[in-house]
Amino acid sequence: MIKLKSLWKSPENQIYTLGWGWMMGLDTLQYITGDIVQITEQEAENYADAVNELYQMYITAAQYVIDNQLFNQLAIPENIVEMIKYTWEDDRHLHLYGRFDLSGGTDNQPIKLIEFNSDTATCIPETAVIQWAHLKANQLDETLQFNSLYDLLKENFIRLREANSDLTPTLLISTMKDFPEDDTNVEVLGEAAQEAGFEVDYCHIEDVHFSPEDGIFTRNHFDNYYRYDFWFKLVPWEYIAYDEPELMNILNKIVMNRKAVVINPAYNILFQSKGILKVLWDLFPQHPLLLETSDTILTNKEYCVEKVLFGREGANVKILDRNSQTMIEKQGEYGEYPKIYQEYVEFLRDYQGNCYQAGVFFAYEAAALGFRRGGRIIDNTAQFTGHLIS
Repeated sequence: MIKLKSLWKSPENQIYTLGWGWMMGLDTLQYITGDIVQITEQEAENYADAVNELYQMYITAAQYVIDNQLFNQLAIPENIVEMIKYTWEDDRHLHLYGRFDLSGGTDNQPIKLIEFNSDTATCIPETAVIQWAHLKANQLDETLQFNSLYDLLKENFIRLREANSDLTPTLLISTMKDFPEDDTNVEVLGEAAQEAGFEVDYCHIEDVHFSPEDGIFTRNHFDNYYRYDFWFKLVPWEYIAYDEPELMNILNKIVMNRKAVVINPAYNILFQSKGILKVLWDLFPQHPLLLETSDTILTNKEYCVEKVLFGREGANVKILDRNSQTMIEKQGEYGEYPKIYQEYVEFLRDYQGNCYQAGVFFAYEAAALGFRRGGRIIDNTAQFTGHLIS
């Protein structure tokens, strides 16, 4: 049973005192639970060690995919392959951050990889700031967390600027319109980038201008254009490659002609595709951090989880028994993608039966821990629960 501690005071006042009131969306406090998960220092170290090891395994797996031209197995469109190879070989294209989703880690339950949200991971403000403020609001030692996300994001932005010293540190940050949660997430990234020496602006992707010859621009009401040498997009690469092939073609030219650096780089689509879970199992069979994964139903397991290669927030996920009967499923809009089958594992649970999935951010190294609380399939109705090292 997971160990919880109930906190009675919300972090709202502390967040406004910090001047971070912009991150308080309309439903943020209802989404943040009044509980925190209690873990030991050793458990925190185990999460960090697991994620650092998993990231190196992902690098090995991605190199294997590239070397063996396995892009089709990961449902990677042909129009992004050239940029994948280019950014993979050029160290100036730094992976800014991602989030590993894990089962186990406390209550003597082994840590297992569920998947890696490497491209457009959210839960940044909750993890970096709100859970820290939650401890502070309740007169607990706010340093007793595995939580260096904000500082490590800042350090990664510094690395990015120094690795691309031939470019001007001007950063445009984009989300899609009508997704206020995304806007809140990128505000944290923008704060970290500014502290790292970038000039930062924000513009929804629908209003950004792209030129294969000149780069990435915004335009104001007076028809003045502003050019940016760095572009962060909280828009998945597969959306662009599949649904916006013309933009994909332009971005290929922009990136490979050094007109701009796009963050996260294109090779993250390799990490993002759940097809790489099978590659990992093929390369590291029986590894203690991995769950068996196949492109066919696992009839040797009592249950397995069917996932589409590019799905989000639990959409189009099914839990199947060995006879292919659906036990639980979540509907979604990603059903046209190919599927993989991953061994089912129980999440951590509390006394009310709620399930807890650990999310560990990676930004050059393991960066921070937070938990999402929900059902057996963690979806977009899950709540965020912070933690305390005790």
